[in-house]
Order: sequence, then C-alpha cells, then structure tokens
Amino acid sequence: MVVFKVGRVETTPFDGQKPGTSGLRKKVKVFKQPNYLQNFVQSTFNALTTEKVRGATLVVSGDGRYFSKDAIQIIIKMAAANGVRRVWVGQNGLLSTPAVSAVIRERIGHDGSKATGAFILTASHNPGGPHEDFGIKYNMENGGPAPEAITDKIYEYTTTIKEYLIAEGLPDVDISVMGVTSFGGPEGQFDVEVFDSANDYVKLMKSIFDFQSIQKLLSSPKFTFCYDALHGVGGAYAKPIFVEELGAKESSLLNCTPKEDFGGGHPDPNLTYAKELVARMGLDKSNTEHEPPEFGAAADGDADRNMILGKRFFVTPSDSVAIIAANAVQAIPYFSAGLKGVARFCSLA
Repeated sequence: MVVFKVGRVETTPFDGQKPGTSGLRKKVKVFKQPNYLQNFVQSTFNALTTEKVRGATLVVSGDGRYFSKDAIQIIIKMAAANGVRRVWVGQNGLLSTPAVSAVIRERIGHDGSKATGAFILTASHNPGGPHEDFGIKYNMENGGPAPEAITDKIYEYTTTIKEYLIAEGLPDVDISVMGVTSFGGPEGQFDVEVFDSANDYVKLMKSIFDFQSIQKLLSSPKFTFCYDALHGVGGAYAKPIFVEELGAKESSLLNCTPKEDFGGGHPDPNLTYAKELVARMGLDKSNTEHEPPEFGAAADGDADRNMILGKRFFVTPSDSVAIIAANAVQAIPYFSAGLKGVARFCSLA
C-alpha cells in the first residue's frame, strides 16, 4: 500500500474567488494558474470546519469538461491531506448535477459508507475547452448546493489563505477503471472508489417514474422521439436509460458521447445551440424528407436543465418543470402522495 505524507504549500490569495449558489466559474486559463484551484478547495475545507471534513466521504465528479480530470486528481490529493476518509468518483469523472445529488442521498459505498458532500466540476451550459469555461461548486450532505452562509465563509477564507494541504507521494488514480484504491496516511487508510456513473441514478429514476408505461409508449410505432445530450454529461445516462431500460433505438439519441469541449458546441439547450435537434424536429423547416419525431428534448452540459420540443412548439429550460408540474404530476408515481414543492431539475425518463 502506498503511504503518503501531508505537505503544506505556501500560497497567497487571488482576487475574485467569491462563489455563488452555482459555484465559482472562470476561464480554464484562470483555473490553471498555480495554486488557483488549490486555494479555493482548501478554503472550502476550511469553511466546512475540521469536524465535517475529517473522516468524511466526498463525491468528486462533474460534466467532464476540459480540465476536469486534472482537477479531480488535485482534489483527491487535497482531500487525503485534509483528513477525508474516502472519495467517490464517477467513472471517467462523469456525474450529472442531479446524479451527484442522488449519490449523496442514496448511495451506499462498498464499506457501508454514505457521502457527506461533493465537489461538482461544471460550468453548466457554458462552453468547454482549453480556452473556454470551467467551474466548481460544493454540495452539502442534503444533496443541495452550499447555502450562502457557507459560500460567504469560503470567500472569506480565499481572501486570507496562506497555505493549503496536499498529499505528497500519492499517485494519480485511474478514474477510468471501477474499483477501490487504498492508500495509507498519517490518520490511517484513505480510499478512492470509482463507481458506475449511471447505476445509482437509474435506480433512483426507476423509483420516481413509471418505467413500464414509458417503455410501452416508446414501443408504439405511432410514437417517436429524439434526445440530444449536446455532448454533455447527460449522454452518460442516455443509453442505460433509453436503450437498455426502456428499449428505445439508439438512433433516437443525438450527441450522447460526452466530450471535453462538447464537440465544439455550446451545451445550452435552446433553439440556437441545439441546431441538430431543432432540424430533426422540423422546427427550422429544413426536414422535408422524413416525418419529424413526436417528441424531442435536449439537456445542458451538466444535465440539470432541459428543453422540450414537439413538431410545432418548444418549451424553454426555464419553463419545462412548470409544464410537467401543471400537466403530468399525476402520471409520476413519486408524486402520488401529492406535490409539496417544485424545483428545477432534469430527468432522462
């Protein structure tokens, strides 16, 4: 077993590291500055306090955009040095923002552990790539974003930080292979568990929606649909849910291979950027050879916002949940006992 030591690295504050509920978003070149990401991560650990960090189980994943894999390795090493007991990483570093929330609330680790928080690496619908955007935010033990009281503390620490902790001698973990890698440290064993990105989320979706009814709908020759992930993390769930669980044809899926630069596109699900989906639905009048699908949908980079389309209409991401709440709640088993509230979310079922 590899044994690491805790290193203390001197640093100085950076201006403008104030996170909102959507975290800290900057250009990749800003995050790649020496100590920039490290300062923010250490400030987050400081704001959470030692009591909530030591012995904790943290999730570290995101939408797979450029710089995510480097950031994951840095955060793993810093988590180890700060006394975190284990880190969970979605295979290849991929977890949608809703899936991270589900993992925090629902997943049980190989040793019976439960997650206590998460670093989510995403800049949502912003473009990705070496010259584009990157982001990081922290979600709490309830699966939701850090409240203002915590983000204010994080910012305070970023303005006064003098050092950060990082594990010396800890090698990079292969996040493409599922399994548990264990290391030794000053406070005992430290584990990194790489797990299936889709498994826990699919289980949760099956407990919320009536998969049998959806499968029956998709098998009908009168109903056709198209889902466009815009090369965001939503693509990691498209095949497991639509094809493997619901029996849809893979030809119903567009741009469902997650890419670091979102295929050179802009992962914002609207009529401007979801051009291929809009064309297939016939809304731009270019599809004159084939009958358009009955239903279409597109998700943003981290798959927490969606656009819904029909042959003659579209619903923006800002309104999609309101439409579901107004028209389809009675068909969703999860809400059979009544709807207590509505919050924006993105589902693939």
